[in-house]
Amino acid sequence: MEQRHLGRTGLRVSRIGLGTLTWGRDTDEHDAADLLKTFWEAGGTLVDTADVYGDGESEYLLGRLMEGLVPRRDLVISTKAGSVPDPDRRFDGSRAHLLSALDASLARLGTDHVDVWHLHAFDPHTPLEETLHALDVAVSSGRARYAGVSNFCGWQLAKAATWQLAAPGVRNRVASTQMEYSLLQRGVEREVLPAALDLGIGLLPSSPLGRGVLTGKYRKDATPTDSRGASDHMAPFVEPYLDDTAGHIVDAVATAADGLAVTPLQVALAWVRDRPGVVAPIIGPRTAQQLTAALSVETLSLPDEICRALDDVSAPVHRYPDHDWSTL
Repeated sequence: MEQRHLGRTGLRVSRIGLGTLTWGRDTDEHDAADLLKTFWEAGGTLVDTADVYGDGESEYLLGRLMEGLVPRRDLVISTKAGSVPDPDRRFDGSRAHLLSALDASLARLGTDHVDVWHLHAFDPHTPLEETLHALDVAVSSGRARYAGVSNFCGWQLAKAATWQLAAPGVRNRVASTQMEYSLLQRGVEREVLPAALDLGIGLLPSSPLGRGVLTGKYRKDATPTDSRGASDHMAPFVEPYLDDTAGHIVDAVATAADGLAVTPLQVALAWVRDRPGVVAPIIGPRTAQQLTAALSVETLSLPDEICRALDDVSAPVHRYPDHDWSTL
């Protein structure tokens, strides 16, 4: 699998990442082992998790598999911290919480360091410089090799990255940002992606298949019984992308797939993988068969006319002040 640099750093990662959101909850150890081995054998290196996935079971399961199935040195492990199970405060960006969470993650993963450590979200109740200092401590102490953020909007990302760049050699630059990005969710193009491109921050798209909707499995009001849309706890996650607007985009993807003799999954994944600023979409297959289907996109590059057609049908409404005001 082709490797790409993570933002403006020397770290190289596979251009498709393996997500572990369901590990330890919907994905058991046997299925997780199949996924990890298939991914590794295909040349995949980037594996993404978080301390709250499966209440920590995702990290624990990944640690077990690294111990006996796949060499730790062959993987680039990314995890996240900051989300907390508190209805009154969903995110805790305090230095105390973040560093304690990182130590707990390392214990579950059975390793002395993670390759990339992300802040899971912006905490408006903690001074940003305190939150970012936790990233610096993590890197300087060797517990993380690189640091990034997740779910930061445009001004938050720009502020964090600029703060880190203001003291080179003392503070560690923001290497990456993880955000939802797909043909069904192009909101990052408004401010986040321009900021990331300008500041040399690599984008790691989550839900690159529109939470599974872009595979075409939900067309014509169909909801497969084994899909996330039919799951009690995942159905609300999928439902926002089952409206008429999304349906038109999915139809366009299916039409493009028919013309190229490939699958809608391949078209949707290739589109986001090759967008400017994107390093590696993070996919979350449930089975090795689904993963193999996604990894087959490695040999696919969409023709320019197909990209333009998909851009047009899925284009978000971005007007003032996001476009040059003189053109409006």
